[in-house]
Amino acid sequence: MTGNERKRIVKRYEGLFILNLAGKEEGLKEAVDRVSEEIVAAGGKVETVQKMDKKSFARVADRRVNAGHYVNVIFEAGTSTIGTLNTRFAHSEEVHRVLFTEASAPVEARAEVKAA
Repeated sequence: MTGNERKRIVKRYEGLFILNLAGKEEGLKEAVDRVSEEIVAAGGKVETVQKMDKKSFARVADRRVNAGHYVNVIFEAGTSTIGTLNTRFAHSEEVHRVLFTEASAPVEARAEVKAA
């Protein structure tokens, strides 16, 4: 498989973001918007965004960051996009941690497959 073929493969991903907004509670919507914009700028297509609660960490590796806002983003992107996003978010002060996993098909799509 060549590099160009690899870039054309589009998969559905789930990104779990832990945002560090230390004292910027009113900036949650703007931070989530910036995360979505980064995904789109890297060539992805955002499907859904789910804001979850702010949670304290069970173990604190860095005493300056002891809690974070959890946000789940489901998006479609090429396979090479994940590496680009990891690099971009590693340099972001707002994104404390990020985990990308391959998402399962939407419920409607799974129902269509079973019916066929």
